[in-house]
Amino acid sequence: MFSGGTPSKGNAAYWRGPIPWVSAKDLKADRIFDAEFHISQQACDESAAKMAPTGSLLMLVRGMGLANGIQVGEVTSPVAFNQDLRAIVPPPTVDSRFLLLALRHCLADGAKGVLSSAAHGTLKIDADALRQVEFPVPPLHEQRRIVAILDKAFEGIATAKANAERNVQNARDLFASWREAVLSTSGHGWDEAPLYDLCDIKHGYAFEGEFFAAEGDYVLLTPGNYFESGGYRDRGGKQKYFIGQIPSDYILSEGSLLVAMTEQAAGLLGSPLLVPESDRFLHNQRLGLVAGKPGVPWVNDFFFHAFNLSRVRAEIHASASGVKVRHTSPSKIGAVRVAFPTTVAAQREAASTLVKLAEECDQLVSVHERKLTALDELKKSLLHQAFSGDF
Repeated sequence: MFSGGTPSKGNAAYWRGPIPWVSAKDLKADRIFDAEFHISQQACDESAAKMAPTGSLLMLVRGMGLANGIQVGEVTSPVAFNQDLRAIVPPPTVDSRFLLLALRHCLADGAKGVLSSAAHGTLKIDADALRQVEFPVPPLHEQRRIVAILDKAFEGIATAKANAERNVQNARDLFASWREAVLSTSGHGWDEAPLYDLCDIKHGYAFEGEFFAAEGDYVLLTPGNYFESGGYRDRGGKQKYFIGQIPSDYILSEGSLLVAMTEQAAGLLGSPLLVPESDRFLHNQRLGLVAGKPGVPWVNDFFFHAFNLSRVRAEIHASASGVKVRHTSPSKIGAVRVAFPTTVAAQREAASTLVKLAEECDQLVSVHERKLTALDELKKSLLHQAFSGDF
């Protein structure tokens, strides 16, 4: 096993060449033969960068990417690599793909003591612990037989997963098309107006960071709490709680409607969220609290879906500015026109219809998501059988 390195970015000649230079973001597939960046032979000769030969493995050994599991791939054409990766060269008696699959099996479920945290919190794989990982090594011809069986099985699993993932997306697209149909109604009983005629949008409170905590009575909502579908999610270890003095009018009620005014995550700008319960949630300045104006027929559940219309989301997105983080404002959102039933009863009826349609689509999504989970478990089971002598 040996580590790589990074040629000096100050020498342009190092970064003009034919040799792929692999970093963590290139380690996404089973087989590695190219990379986003390329370096010259001079860079390999004069820096810490090293070449991983064909048939070796590259494993990520440092970085937060390890939070998503062990990342390892087989080198099918010589590549250079950086210091966050380690090359593993198997002996002639070990098939490289057999070694890759064995490592994935042995290092699954928390990496069995191999994975740890550095002093500053960065995840790392300890080289000495990695060297102590044990697994049965049959003769070379038997290794290749096992690899052939697993590769054929994994190919079928990959196809089944792709079909299930496509069906999940199809179910979500189906609901989106139903929503467009329900909310594109016009004519008698419907009207159209800019949002600033219908509602007020109020920025969240500028909470002071010194009062954030890992636990507390109040959850601070941010765009990171949004699912793409508009549902709420707990951010786990990244969730912020607030323990300071809170103005009472910033404590949200169940069913309150929020809209994301910054693009903290891709596709979230303009996304609505209905608060799941009372007296538990707060929102910061990245979110706007949407409330109907006095005398205006306004049902949050209906306008939640109106905000999710593709045209409305596109216009809100187009209103945003900024380079690193795009953001919009209440006045810009207010300029977007929406169609709506002119009575509260009709809005509730439309929202009820969409709830029933959403439940039907959620059932379809759930069926196919269970299939995805079962396929993942099948893959783990096959690896377990292969490396416990049951093949």
